[in-house]
Amino acid sequence: MSLLRVENITKRFGSLVAVGGASLTVEPGQLYAVIGPNGAGKTTFFNLISGFLTPTSGRIIFNEEDVTNLLPAKRVWRGMARTFQITEVFPELSVFENLQIAVETASGFRLRMRLSPSEKQKVCARTEELLEISGLSPKARRLVGELSHGDQRAIEIMMALALNPRLLLLDEPTAGMGDQETHDITQLIRRLHRDQKLAMVLIEHDMRVVLHLAERIMVLAEGCMLAEGTPKEVTSNEAVQSAYLGTAAA
Repeated sequence: MSLLRVENITKRFGSLVAVGGASLTVEPGQLYAVIGPNGAGKTTFFNLISGFLTPTSGRIIFNEEDVTNLLPAKRVWRGMARTFQITEVFPELSVFENLQIAVETASGFRLRMRLSPSEKQKVCARTEELLEISGLSPKARRLVGELSHGDQRAIEIMMALALNPRLLLLDEPTAGMGDQETHDITQLIRRLHRDQKLAMVLIEHDMRVVLHLAERIMVLAEGCMLAEGTPKEVTSNEAVQSAYLGTAAA
């Protein structure tokens, strides 16, 4: 049984077809990448999956439920979480406080002014667990705004993980990073996929990251699916080489 099925989805903005009839199937625990040149429709495709846009046609099935018209928050409560191209964190708060907010939200405490001692203990324990998983424990009391872009991205990913998703959508997780930060985030994603048994779909431009992580890849070009398959199948596809990878990929 698949976890996510995107069935022939299309998004039009007037006469512009941003995504045209794209389909995708993600199995539980699978790590899937969506690649393509700038303007290919990748982020629009992500916004359709996560509910920030409503498709013109097509269906989105998550965990055997049609979620095509569900709001983003309702998809989160069903087990779908995402990150964004521009990192969404609270720079004026500490690393611990950022993760604590996410844990409280996931626990249903976000509108509570006060928590009982047992509730506080539960939140604190989960926050410490996320810090340990991410390797951010030594920086727990640092203000997020003082940290590197790579650390901020790791915090955002862990805030998404705090929501206990079954599917994690990562929009360009290594964008704007140097080699070491790219390596660190790639390793974090691999650990989460392996240890947390998470299904993931990521948009990524760095083919080193894609080929290191992805089990299957979909290539978008001008809003349409150009190819889909294993990394070997995609990188050897002549149409993909011509449109995106270049002849060096052969």
